[in-house]
Amino acid sequence: MSRAIAIDGPAASGKSSAAKVLSKRLNLVMVNSGAMYRAVAWKMLQLGVDPSDEQAILSTIPSIDLECGVDDSGLLSTVGFGGQILGDELRTEAVNNAVSLVAKHPELRQVLLAKQRNYVASSDVVMEGRDIGTVVFPDTPYKFFFMASERIRQARREAEGVTDSVAERDKQDSNRKTAPLKAADDAIVINTGDYDLDGVVDCVIEHLNKLGWSS
Repeated sequence: MSRAIAIDGPAASGKSSAAKVLSKRLNLVMVNSGAMYRAVAWKMLQLGVDPSDEQAILSTIPSIDLECGVDDSGLLSTVGFGGQILGDELRTEAVNNAVSLVAKHPELRQVLLAKQRNYVASSDVVMEGRDIGTVVFPDTPYKFFFMASERIRQARREAEGVTDSVAERDKQDSNRKTAPLKAADDAIVINTGDYDLDGVVDCVIEHLNKLGWSS
């Protein structure tokens, strides 16, 4: 059975950036679970579905055929529909505003849970998101929870050209009934505001070594 490193945390806590570097250092597949939810939100918008219309969302979920794979490097997960791999489309303001509304539905989370767990069928992975250590891989011993101040995280979003509010995302993700954002009881908490990117990854690897990880 392949192994999973779980990295959870709120928006702009540095999960994706650290997971990408970690995947290269340890030769792991990096899976961005948030991209799956963003892809579904993008598809809903393409279909003209109002993200705040719960009945419309629920009736559309069964027809959403999300394709999850790995890019040519063999290290980064991909998402798309009908052979089209999505990239910048997932970072638009419209998707940013819709994703938490779409992601809260347990029917969708159940569908994507299977796709997320399928990645470990063939490879060790580092997966980042909001419920990886609590729901997707609750039994993995390699759990991390990233945090940083709201000020630092908002500045990171703005530097990326993203205008959504991290405070509002935090509220939506933490208060949803299904798989809310929270640290697993046995997760190692890292304040990413205390380090640069390489420092964050060094800290993760140091803890992994203590937990008995070996490449």
